[in-house]
Amino acid sequence: MMIEVLKSKIHCVKVTEANLNYIGSITIDEDLLDAANMIAGEKVEVVNNNNGERFETYIIKGERGSGCICLNGAAARKCIVGDTIIIISYGIMDFEEAKVFTPSVIFPKDNKI
Repeated sequence: MMIEVLKSKIHCVKVTEANLNYIGSITIDEDLLDAANMIAGEKVEVVNNNNGERFETYIIKGERGSGCICLNGAAARKCIVGDTIIIISYGIMDFEEAKVFTPSVIFPKDNKI
């Protein structure tokens, strides 16, 4: 049996930009992506701690070391600059593999590792 489990999480980062006039997605500092074992194009769930919004989008790689967390396109309506969000990705794996899998969870300070 295959199940969906937590693969990676960036816990409590601040939104630095919201760009409504973009095709869509979330731009994330490449240092944060590396630390959380996430990649460009990966589907993520975004949880807004300020207003309770939850939505899915995909990752665009942001400038390394910038601390950038930018909501693009329609997602820009779900958050405002300064909101605290959690970015989550899931993986599908065999049930037995999932029992021993350890997700990558990071707790950035000021959007930096």
